[in-house]
Amino acid sequence: MPNITIQWYAGRTPQQKRELVTAITEAVVRIGKTSPDQVHIIFQDIEKSNWAVNGKLASD
Repeated sequence: MPNITIQWYAGRTPQQKRELVTAITEAVVRIGKTSPDQVHIIFQDIEKSNWAVNGKLASD
C-alpha cells in the first residue's frame, strides 16, 4: 500500500488538495499497478515560520 506524505507551505485550498490527490492517485495506480483504495496521501501543511531553506526561514 503506497503511503505518500506531502509537506508543503500552509495555505493551499481544499480544491487544490483535491486536484492533487486525484492526479497523484491516478499516477500511482497506473504506474504502480495498484488500486485507488490502496493509495494513502497525507498532507502536512507547515507554516513558513517553521520551514528553513538555504540557511534562512522561509518566512523571512
